[in-house]
Amino acid sequence: MQPIYRTAEIRDIEQRWLSANPGISLMERAGLAAAERARDLLGDRYRVLVVCGPGNNGGDGLVAARHLREWGYRVVAVFLGNPDKLPADASLAYRRLLAAGGALERSLPPDSRYDLVIDALFGIGLKRPIEGQFAAAIERMNSLPAMVLALDVPSGLDSDTGVARSRAVTATRTLTFLALKPGLLTAAGKQSCGALELASLGVDATSLVTPRGRLIAESNVATYLGPRDSDSSKANFGSVGILGGASGMVGACILAARAALKLGAGRVYAAALGGLAQGFDPAQPEVMWRKPEALHGLDQLTALVIGPGLGTTMEAYAVLSEALQSPLPLVVDADALNLLAKHTPVQTDLAGRSAPTVLTPHPGEAARLLNVRSGDIQADRISASLKLSERFRCHVLLKGAGSICAMPDGNWFINPTGNPGMASGGMGDILSGMLGALLAQGLSAQEALLLGVYLHGAAADALVDGGIGPLGLTASEVIDSARSLLNLWIYRADNRSPGISKAL
Repeated sequence: MQPIYRTAEIRDIEQRWLSANPGISLMERAGLAAAERARDLLGDRYRVLVVCGPGNNGGDGLVAARHLREWGYRVVAVFLGNPDKLPADASLAYRRLLAAGGALERSLPPDSRYDLVIDALFGIGLKRPIEGQFAAAIERMNSLPAMVLALDVPSGLDSDTGVARSRAVTATRTLTFLALKPGLLTAAGKQSCGALELASLGVDATSLVTPRGRLIAESNVATYLGPRDSDSSKANFGSVGILGGASGMVGACILAARAALKLGAGRVYAAALGGLAQGFDPAQPEVMWRKPEALHGLDQLTALVIGPGLGTTMEAYAVLSEALQSPLPLVVDADALNLLAKHTPVQTDLAGRSAPTVLTPHPGEAARLLNVRSGDIQADRISASLKLSERFRCHVLLKGAGSICAMPDGNWFINPTGNPGMASGGMGDILSGMLGALLAQGLSAQEALLLGVYLHGAAADALVDGGIGPLGLTASEVIDSARSLLNLWIYRADNRSPGISKAL
């Protein structure tokens, strides 16, 4: 999985590499990489606007402008800053562009006839709101009818958090340097970056600084479950118990149970506080329904899920309290999280569990668990996820654009899959059922979480690619898509069919 580094770690990588490679300019490498990518994007077009800021990101842009000019492109380079206050490398890039015959504008010209805009205004060092001429420059870049290539990060975007500092460039494409940054992959960063590419500049970041963050990749998680043996039985694939479904919310429990069944659990039992306790799901009669107290007494259970439609009554609280005493791997979702936030005794029980626990909050639920505002969660999603994991000794999934998976050992992962069509009812319920099924089949909490969240989003992406959604995409559709995709991964990797041999 590709490593992800925060700003302080990127600075450490730079310093370590430069100490080992004196006399080599990373800025020259970055600027050349940017010019080469710009050339690829331009094709037979030739009009380029390069907007350079007062720091090293501006220096990258100045180097790119010099190369593009030398290659025959019509380049308008704008420098917004004081040349006397430039850092050393950027100052050298400034002088070299002028020495090569290049000119620098002091403001963005009124002409809008550009084929490509290169955003080199601010990079990863920005820690203040965008104001004045810089704000005007961002507004101007966003208004131009041209492709926008952002260098390292779109100007105005916090590279650690994905939060825009009052305003940010909306890029067509972002070329980031050395390594991936979390702000490019979560919160507003996913939309601000456009297509994201990495130029390592010949630096092996992982050999210099061990990453704590990584980007989840299909090539890793697709192999967590292997093909099934021909003499398998349902007992080989575990049994999931689903607890939830208060009055008026039974559908949430049904969705979670269906997802657990179709993601491969050998048996699925469900208990709905609001009904169906002795009944069944007519569309999925394979799910076995019990009363909550009877569900806890089933010896064959290998994983529990609690929360989908659970409600926050005292009956629901009692069910949660009992579930936390279980020795089974446990997924805690939805209203179970809200009950945890309201009642200190169950927080203590949660932190004291010896079996693996996975929490799956959205930002509002995470805020209630940490007793802060949801805006505080979104302001630094990675830190919030790690804080939850440490406080409750759990594996944590913070949902949202670029979902964060935080592990008790302090490592964290960002999920790249999913789309806006998933902002609809039931999506969280099916994810909890999927996670329960993966835990029941013997995956570790980390494996189940990484595979589950990636598959959940990838299944929705596959539907949208096939013309279903994003508008009107439903959780039920995602369940079937996830089943198909998971089988494809498992049997493609093994190069054999899950069905009857063609030789027969």
